[in-house]
Amino acid sequence: MTSLSSDLLAPLDLAFWNIETAEHPMHLGALGVFEAEGPGAARHAYELLATRAAGVPGLRMRIAEVLVPVGGAARVPAPDFDPLDHVWMAGAVDDFHAVAGALMERPLDRGRPPWEAHVLPAADGASFAVLFKFHHALADGLRALTLAAGVMDPMDLPAARAPKDAPAPRRGLRLPFPGLRDITLGDLDPRRYPDHVRALADSATQAVSIGGSVARATWGVRTSPALASKPSGTRSTAGVRLDLDDVHRIRKTAGGTVNDVLIAVVAGAVRRWLDERGDGSEGVEPRALVPVSRRRPRTAHPQGNRLSGYLVRLPVGEPDPVERLRVVRAAMDRRKDAGPSRGAGAVALLADHVPPLGLRLGGGLVGRGARLLFDLLVTSVPLPSLGLRLGGCPLTEVYPLAPLAQGQSLAVAVSTYCGQVHYGIVADADAVPDLDVLARAVTEEVAALHAVCAP
Repeated sequence: MTSLSSDLLAPLDLAFWNIETAEHPMHLGALGVFEAEGPGAARHAYELLATRAAGVPGLRMRIAEVLVPVGGAARVPAPDFDPLDHVWMAGAVDDFHAVAGALMERPLDRGRPPWEAHVLPAADGASFAVLFKFHHALADGLRALTLAAGVMDPMDLPAARAPKDAPAPRRGLRLPFPGLRDITLGDLDPRRYPDHVRALADSATQAVSIGGSVARATWGVRTSPALASKPSGTRSTAGVRLDLDDVHRIRKTAGGTVNDVLIAVVAGAVRRWLDERGDGSEGVEPRALVPVSRRRPRTAHPQGNRLSGYLVRLPVGEPDPVERLRVVRAAMDRRKDAGPSRGAGAVALLADHVPPLGLRLGGGLVGRGARLLFDLLVTSVPLPSLGLRLGGCPLTEVYPLAPLAQGQSLAVAVSTYCGQVHYGIVADADAVPDLDVLARAVTEEVAALHAVCAP
């Protein structure tokens, strides 16, 4: 056990570390597809990854318990770090996503730095893929991108902007716990509790009935059993590639943001999927959690998760694709006006106010509680507009893969890269044996919107 560290896990990182189970591992992933530049490209990529990983400090960090604060944990260097424990080479692969799904099922080794990279050579030799897996306690989406970029080929980047002056520090007495965020005595005054704590209390009142059962009727939620699953531990993944120009044409006609369009596409795809499998979509309005990054430069936890989120009802029951987009746009506008510290977003913020021991002891309860708050995750992952390479091989596709919360069957992550949109869909394989239908529905929904908005 480590007694002191300058890199304690941020509260939300610690929560992710503690809610993990064998059936619901809390790692995120990214499946990158590369164009093979000649024979042996995949083997060369494997060797480069193993060599470069040794020089990326963040990849050498494991998670260890600490003495202070009680129940806490920290990122500490692994003295016996060996890149070959983390970088793997597969045999010839016919379907990158089929293999990625099987690999996403496997929890990361919690005794080692919690990350892996799997090189998947295509059977035809024309391409290869790399599946990166990072535990959410080690990295959020932005940090994972930074770590992955550390093993890519060097590239010329634009000059960094001059940093702004740091804000003046708050005045007050500090609690003498090394590595903890600064706390003033004023922070401990209950009259100054932030709004999101009060909002969480309001949400909790809505969420739980007298007997402790879920008062779903309080929200008026109308969802589908297809979006819920018993813990099976199985995973399947699918990827959909779209033209970003098509999305921009839809946005210019219908209004809103690119993100509004991408979320509305998920709503339409779920509708088509439910109808095709015979479950029916009429009146269905599942709740989607849309994460929002709250990270700021020079925070106390620069590598930690700083997330909140918007809770948005997806108008799956609406038959008109343009009206679905309008409803999503209006809902997102309302959530943005209220801010991410209201409603479901307050749950992530609450981690900042729970002692580490509470996060450890209550991890299982928190994990099971995700199903009470939302039905599926729809998240966006930022990627650089510049093309990346590995061993001289260009990265042509990037499919982000989100963790699947306990009791849920679907998680959707979206990225834009080099003029393309990539949907990465993770599903419980037992609950969603027809993931290919949902993936096809994404393409059909974009085509339907494009036909109306940009004929």
